[in-house]
Amino acid sequence: MRGTNAALGAAGLAGFLALGEAVPRLGLVKAEFFPPTSRIAGALGRELTDRAFWAALGDTLTGWALGLALAVGAGVVAGVVVSVVPYLREATASTIEFLRPIPSVALIPLAVLLFGTELRSVLLLVVYAAFWQVLIQTVYGVQDVDPVAEETARSYGLGTWARVRHVLWPTALPYVMTGVRLAAAVALILAVTAELVIGAPGLGARIAVAQTSQAVPDMYALIVVTGVLGLLINVGARTVERRALAWHQSVRGEVAV
Repeated sequence: MRGTNAALGAAGLAGFLALGEAVPRLGLVKAEFFPPTSRIAGALGRELTDRAFWAALGDTLTGWALGLALAVGAGVVAGVVVSVVPYLREATASTIEFLRPIPSVALIPLAVLLFGTELRSVLLLVVYAAFWQVLIQTVYGVQDVDPVAEETARSYGLGTWARVRHVLWPTALPYVMTGVRLAAAVALILAVTAELVIGAPGLGARIAVAQTSQAVPDMYALIVVTGVLGLLINVGARTVERRALAWHQSVRGEVAV
């Protein structure tokens, strides 16, 4: 089954690449705006031999990784505290619902005013966008704790931290891992967007330079790189999720009776 799925995926990718080669060569679109796949592949090969490309890739991954780590740490801690402390969930609900829908890109002027084109501008946007993914999932996970299990732990004399470790955390972990996986994708989007708009060092800034200099094949090659990077991050996040939840029935494939 896995072999069949892999073959179908490869066939779909090959068909997409062939379509990208044929459309501009048949004159359906102008090649100067949408170059054939072969030209994009050639530009990608040139990028891979350029040290500046690898430096830009490192800058993007640095902003993504640091921002994601800060967002996950803050989101998990805040989600647990908000859910465990009495009345704090109700006291913060309106504030969370007000701040969460604000698009991170709307904070770009603030980031530029505070930090210019430094890495801290990218981190501000990445952390703000990814934080809510983790926070909301953590809150949902904590609220899903079985009250009977909670009362049983109390009756056995478990303290607060023991209940968090043995009762709350195992229940919330599947939700947290979902939030981390979503946050990883959002963090990459915001990292590239910040670089593209603000001009912070990274793949986004390199795409902007290629666009303004009319290096269209190079621009598409860099866009392909960001797509591949997003795919690898998603696969990596799913792998970590499966390993962290190896005990959970959703991973083991068991059916609850």
